[in-house]
Amino acid sequence: MLYSIVFLIILAISFLFSMLGLGGGMVYVPTLKWVGLPLKEVVIPLALILNVVTTISALVAYSKSKLVDWEGGAVMAGTALVMAPLGAFLSRASSVKFLLLLFAAAVTVAAVRMVFFAAHAEPEELMARGKRFLVGGSAGAVAGLASGMLGVGGGFIISPILMWMGYKTKKAAGTTAFVVMVSAASGFAGHLTEGKLDWGLTAIAVAAALLGAYAGALFMARKAKPKWVKSFYALVLFGIAIKLFLEVV
Repeated sequence: MLYSIVFLIILAISFLFSMLGLGGGMVYVPTLKWVGLPLKEVVIPLALILNVVTTISALVAYSKSKLVDWEGGAVMAGTALVMAPLGAFLSRASSVKFLLLLFAAAVTVAAVRMVFFAAHAEPEELMARGKRFLVGGSAGAVAGLASGMLGVGGGFIISPILMWMGYKTKKAAGTTAFVVMVSAASGFAGHLTEGKLDWGLTAIAVAAALLGAYAGALFMARKAKPKWVKSFYALVLFGIAIKLFLEVV
């Protein structure tokens, strides 16, 4: 019964979040914790694996549609790769209550930013190349730290930063998927020695993430309206943030 519930939950989450190039950690982490799994030992490393799987699957679809800025994403991915293991170390040294509070704050910030971007028209002009690399490298470092510490992949930081830099929603989603894939993989490597994964549950969750992410990316590339996707994403995050804050308090 648990495996069936997890499969359906992960399928729905990966479908939604792949439409924005996100790994889904913002929802994977609290959902898996509420199912009853240990946060630091199981949930965070499992969420990072699912982030990797979701974004790889989505990246295939985005790449085929030419919606990935490989050069710009590489700068972000490089700094995220370096910082994610540090985040994993900080996670192991922190209390569960502190991690939940930090996670709730991160979810709230992500939701507020997405509401802001949902209310604005698609950008028409990219930020200058040198400035994009400077801002992108800094954002990638923060995203990597958050990835390793909270199991989120860092997409909630990367996606709005890319849109602020002038990327259209679909191109931002594809590029975010690339960065999150690297960030989550590096974060998981930092947790590998401490993780206690249920490999049967992991296999079920990975299968659901692959299926949902690929379908979500195709839907985004071909049919979805960016404003609708961003608004729904923000609504989901606000709900999770409220529940997490109440739980911690």
